[in-house]
Amino acid sequence: MGADMNTHRTGLIAARFSGLAFAAGLAMTPAPSLADAGGVSFWIPGLFGSLAAVPQAPGWSAAMIYYHTSVDASGGVAASRQAEIGRFRPTVNVNLNATLDARADIGFFAPSYTFETPVFGGRLSVGVLAAYGRSSASVDGTLTAAINNLAVTRQGHLSDSVDGFGDLAPKVSLAWNAGVHNYMIYATGDIPVGAYDPQRLANLGIGHGAIDGGFGYTYFDPTKGHEFSAVAGFTYNFKNPDTDTRNGVDFHLDWAASQWLSKQFFVGVVGYAYQQLTADSGQPAILGPFKSRVFGIGPQIGYVFPANGMQGFLGVKSYFEFESENRPEGWNAWLTLAFTPPEKPATAATHPMVRK
Repeated sequence: MGADMNTHRTGLIAARFSGLAFAAGLAMTPAPSLADAGGVSFWIPGLFGSLAAVPQAPGWSAAMIYYHTSVDASGGVAASRQAEIGRFRPTVNVNLNATLDARADIGFFAPSYTFETPVFGGRLSVGVLAAYGRSSASVDGTLTAAINNLAVTRQGHLSDSVDGFGDLAPKVSLAWNAGVHNYMIYATGDIPVGAYDPQRLANLGIGHGAIDGGFGYTYFDPTKGHEFSAVAGFTYNFKNPDTDTRNGVDFHLDWAASQWLSKQFFVGVVGYAYQQLTADSGQPAILGPFKSRVFGIGPQIGYVFPANGMQGFLGVKSYFEFESENRPEGWNAWLTLAFTPPEKPATAATHPMVRK
């Protein structure tokens, strides 16, 4: 593995960007934006990955991320958006025969700054994520519903796309190191300034604010190259003023495991679990509580390299989703290029993770 912890640690701190793109506030949302009633959440599962809880080196860092996702859904997920766009709210469902297809290609820029002065014994980092890209969605089929004795039907093909900026997502985190153990707490939120229209199938914003916070843990043994990370969090959503709906409270868990094959290269596995805990409010009555759920798992690889006095990182990971409920299901891929400052030699030399 190599004994130079200055190289190891700074490279590994850079590697955490393979999973940590900061909370994007649904700037990456490819699916209809009708709160969780459309299967859309503020949190993007897979946001955190390997070395998520390792403290960052002091100074400025930056990550550029390309994100692609392709998902589909049927039944109530597709019907929920048809009901909202059609401006009717059926109370009794007769037939849901519709299919939703959505995809997004988004570019992100995530600058951050880590303070050198310890805060409660840990390292404080602040940052923000901005996004620009394209989102598209379509619904095919028929929604038939009844309001008392009146039957209402919407059928055929609906499609939509949008190019523009997504919501902004500020983030703050505090991380500690204790040998092979690392701990982190974070808070983030959504500033709803992205391209959003409640009557459009595809959006790049969610149309409402949100607050998310949680904690993470990373086990990393540089002498053996073993690493495991897990981050859990909860999301509270504010009411969408355009649709008069409010998402329920969400729980999410991102995890990753990797093996460093050298001081510059690692391979591993990533995964996530997402579960909505409380019901939405204000959505069409045919949907009921409409709590959403999804799981994902996939491979990851990463490479660390020197970059003009900085540490560079190039990483790829992909998730394949399964066991979804009331939420689109598919796959997504992340390509990350990040640059972080190197750890100061004096600090690295005395760091408890240095290999003797």
